[in-house]
Amino acid sequence: MDNNNWIQDLLIAGVGTTSFVAEKLREVGDQLVKEGKIDPEHAKTMVNDVMDRIKSDQGNFEEQMQRQIRNVLQDLGVSRQSEVDELRGRIDRLERQVRDLENKIWR
Repeated sequence: MDNNNWIQDLLIAGVGTTSFVAEKLREVGDQLVKEGKIDPEHAKTMVNDVMDRIKSDQGNFEEQMQRQIRNVLQDLGVSRQSEVDELRGRIDRLERQVRDLENKIWR
């Protein structure tokens, strides 16, 4: 299973949910304006305030999700890409050293 795919699916679901909430908030605001309970400017401000809080919380959620995923992967012993890249570099250097030593011995 590709980890990036399910993470991306979760984020897309979050965006879809946010869009749905925004639409419903606008509908509620429009209804309150029609009923004369609030003025149009107050409805717009209310929707914008709630959406700003959702976006802020969504950013925090994404950061927390990434942190949790990193912790789980670390607990499972999965290496980070930077660690794998570092090890590949070390292997490449060692292979070159071995080849150089073999070349010296066979000369």
